[in-house]
Amino acid sequence: MVKHIVMFKLAEKNQANMDKAISTLKGLEGAIETLRFIEVGVDFKESERSYDIVLTTHFDDKEGLATYADHPNHQPVLQTMRELCSSSVVVDYEI
Repeated sequence: MVKHIVMFKLAEKNQANMDKAISTLKGLEGAIETLRFIEVGVDFKESERSYDIVLTTHFDDKEGLATYADHPNHQPVLQTMRELCSSSVVVDYEI
C-alpha cells in the first residue's frame, strides 16, 4: 500500500476559504478509481509550525498513485488548492 499525505497552508485563512478547500478535497472521494481511502483533517492547534489542512490518501501501489496524480478529476482540485494556498508539503511512502 502507498500513502500520500499533503498538508496545506491557506494564503488567506478565513471560513470561506477553509470550507472551499475542505469541500474540494472531499470531492475526490469516489471520483478516482485507484483512490482507496481519503481523509481530510483540520488543524486545531494553530501553532506557528502548523499547516491548516491535511489530506491523507491510500492507494494499492505506486501505479495507483500515478493514475490519481494524472487523473482528469484530480486536476481541478490541484488548481483550486493552488489558488487557495500559500504552501503545501507532501510525503509519499509505502507500507
